[in-house]
Amino acid sequence: MIAGVDEAGRGPLAGPVVAAAVILPEGMNLEGIDDSKKLDPALREELALRIRAEAIWAIAEIEVAQIDRDNIFWATMRAMERAVALLPQAPSEVWVDGNRVPPGLASIGTAIVDGDALHVCIGAASIIAKCHRDALMRTYHEQYPDYGFDRHFGYATPEHLAALAEHGPCPIHRRSFAPVRAKEQLCFDLGES
Repeated sequence: MIAGVDEAGRGPLAGPVVAAAVILPEGMNLEGIDDSKKLDPALREELALRIRAEAIWAIAEIEVAQIDRDNIFWATMRAMERAVALLPQAPSEVWVDGNRVPPGLASIGTAIVDGDALHVCIGAASIIAKCHRDALMRTYHEQYPDYGFDRHFGYATPEHLAALAEHGPCPIHRRSFAPVRAKEQLCFDLGES
């Protein structure tokens, strides 16, 4: 009962950070499961459907307000802890992608650098987290169409930075992140909203 744990959305300027925990059943077809960043988007979505159908999994989101309050590192740690807590079966071990185990998982957790490429249970978690977060950002695009969230998913692309400069931050922007904070300060200095 090893749960792989990974996150998506640690680096973007907007949207939540999402963590997934996945326990893969014996006999599951693991072909193609890898670090989500290495996968073609269509294949990633196909794999996510298979993982959701066959594995034991849970997802946790930490919203922007908590990211800004606690910082992205601690928000990510809490998302991972919450994802494991939401699993319908408690794992005996937790393998976490990265170099830190969340404090709440210290007794059963092991940090594995590049774990999403080395262990399929962590790769599966990275796929579930990425697909879930991308879907959330597409929904946010419908609410805030000026920013292109359906294309860059909140990352600091030239397109996103240009939209941020033109329109200022929207409610899902992380105001604790320097590019957003700088634009917000400029708007304040100019007397804009």
